[in-house]
Amino acid sequence: MDNESENGLPFMKMHGLGNDFVVFDGRVRDIKVTPALAQAVADRHRGIGYDQLALIENGPGDAHLSFWNADGSVAQACGNATRCIARYLLDESGKDRLHLTTVRGDLFAVDAGQGRTSVNMGVPMTEWRDIPLAEAMDTLELPIEGAPTATSMGNPHCTFFVEDAEAVALDRFGPRYEHHPLFPERTNVQVASVIAPDHLRMRVWERGVGVTLASGSSSCATAVSAARRGLTGRKMRIDLDGGSLEIDWRDDGVWMTGDTMHVAEGVFRPQFLRSLT
Repeated sequence: MDNESENGLPFMKMHGLGNDFVVFDGRVRDIKVTPALAQAVADRHRGIGYDQLALIENGPGDAHLSFWNADGSVAQACGNATRCIARYLLDESGKDRLHLTTVRGDLFAVDAGQGRTSVNMGVPMTEWRDIPLAEAMDTLELPIEGAPTATSMGNPHCTFFVEDAEAVALDRFGPRYEHHPLFPERTNVQVASVIAPDHLRMRVWERGVGVTLASGSSSCATAVSAARRGLTGRKMRIDLDGGSLEIDWRDDGVWMTGDTMHVAEGVFRPQFLRSLT
């Protein structure tokens, strides 16, 4: 932090359908993200504010990505942030395909044309150990009220299928299940309504964040859950509070396609960084 405290710390602000991120580029300079830094930057009054924080570093592929939630906890996956950063790296490199690495594993991104970006979020995990759940059970319908479906996209998800997703008081519903005893690492919570066999309406409560306008990994998990339950096919549009994503569950993984926005670039000033010590 010392070098940053003296010279400031550059950042980028991006969003995918209103799901917003602060991004640090650590490929040229060493950047250490601490829980204190993540929490301070997340403060929408005293910092910049974000749903997730992302760090780009050099890796065995084109780049390695790491993520943090607004409460300072580590996020194993973040689909919309991956897509936003992929768009930035595609434009920077002039490539039409990228190999990215995360703690989730290898992810691949392609230019989908017209400024849109597709990311393969990997093969979904549906075994109880992989999510993880606290004990062995069928993940298709969990033994809790509403019989939600559990999925891991590198991070845990709990998806409820309801008559009207917009009628759910998500600010009360979400935290009740984020901290449910079945999920020892907490969970993201989705409520979804089926509009057509290829169309869902979904809203999300993100673990460590709260209600967000969109979530890429949640969209992937919801699509997988709907297809597993026979409610939809494996390719669909998901309408979120902030816009729509196209999800395609293929043999090689769950592909997510949509728009991104690179909003601004700036520098966290030395005074702000020194206040964290």
